[in-house]
Amino acid sequence: MRIMHALVTDHTIYSCVMGSRAFGLDTEASDTDRRGVYVAPTALFWGFDKPPTHVEGPAPEQFSWELERFCELALRANPTVLECLHSPLVEHADERGRELLALRGAFLSRLAHRTFTGYADAQRAKSDAAVARTGAPNWKQVMHLMRILESARDLLRTGVLTLAVGDRRGELLAVRRGELPWPEAERRLNGLRDELEAAAARTALPAEPDRARVEDFLIRVRRASATEAG
Repeated sequence: MRIMHALVTDHTIYSCVMGSRAFGLDTEASDTDRRGVYVAPTALFWGFDKPPTHVEGPAPEQFSWELERFCELALRANPTVLECLHSPLVEHADERGRELLALRGAFLSRLAHRTFTGYADAQRAKSDAAVARTGAPNWKQVMHLMRILESARDLLRTGVLTLAVGDRRGELLAVRRGELPWPEAERRLNGLRDELEAAAARTALPAEPDRARVEDFLIRVRRASATEAG
């Protein structure tokens, strides 16, 4: 475990705060979720035992991806990984981390429509099931569902993924407190889903991400690591 944690402590190129704090929806009870990207030394790939693709820890609520795995997921428009790249709360970025951030646009494509709606639809199904079972949803879940629908809609409209909810904070926190009747919440969720589909039909995002540009970055980082190792 110490060896895996050393990959994070010694080789992280980018780290940020995610979750409610990055969204601007934190309360006094909110945890601080940290996410990061590390570069496993190239020499570790030459043997039979490859370095891990991700590491949990060493701090509480901390999770990191190895650079290649992170890029693979981002190219597939994984919502969690794309949001990590766009966190407004960056805690560390070295030269390679700053170049990774400069590549944010290369990862964005119309694939985000499928991945974000897939995530949102799964969360909506859970909310509907909770209502059928107990008469009320998990209101925290509903709040985050509204947030991700708005974020995905705006990404497809503008080409920019924005995490912080800004002046929507008060309204969304009221949803979390259960101050919105479920029929009204349901109406808003349906409306946001329709807006998301309309944005997808008109988006200027490319059909595919710029895989070649990302791969060029990855190869250069690997080569530099191998050179540093002698």
